[in-house]
Amino acid sequence: MHRPVVVGNPVVSPVMLIGQAPGHKEIEIHKPFAWTAGKTLFKWFAQTGLDEERFRQRVYMAAVCRCFPGKNPKGGDRVPSGEEVANCSTWLQSELKLLQPGLLIPVGKLAIARFMPVDKLDTVIGKKYHLQLEGFKTDVIPLPHPSGASTWHRMEPGKTLLTKALRHIRKHPAWRQIVDSAS
Repeated sequence: MHRPVVVGNPVVSPVMLIGQAPGHKEIEIHKPFAWTAGKTLFKWFAQTGLDEERFRQRVYMAAVCRCFPGKNPKGGDRVPSGEEVANCSTWLQSELKLLQPGLLIPVGKLAIARFMPVDKLDTVIGKKYHLQLEGFKTDVIPLPHPSGASTWHRMEPGKTLLTKALRHIRKHPAWRQIVDSAS
């Protein structure tokens, strides 16, 4: 993994977004979802009532791994290994215990797998899950990764399932709380 560690703003929020790991541009800019995937992600969230600036001010952004894992020789960014995920896990566990968010939004397979088994995205995206985590109850609404390399969210059934997931987020009481406070 390549430093520096990339973290979001220290926001006390009822909503936590959890990504996979920063890309090479994020380590240059020093903030999560700061490049191509972020542009797509924030377009999605604009549909639910928050633009990027207000999102970053009101949603706690975390990641399964906090450092750039490096490039994949076949293209794109390398997915962190199980050992790398384990080495970073205490940070996420501590954040979950501290914030106890009412809504978790894992983005991409690696982040989703932190909370539930996932073989194919179409089996988990578009649904809301109620989970007991780290001593508290929360809802989990998974999203696909907004990577430019992924076509899943731009084709069916991905487009329809993404729309369903965003609808669940928009209606969630924790989300309504941060959107209403933004008005």
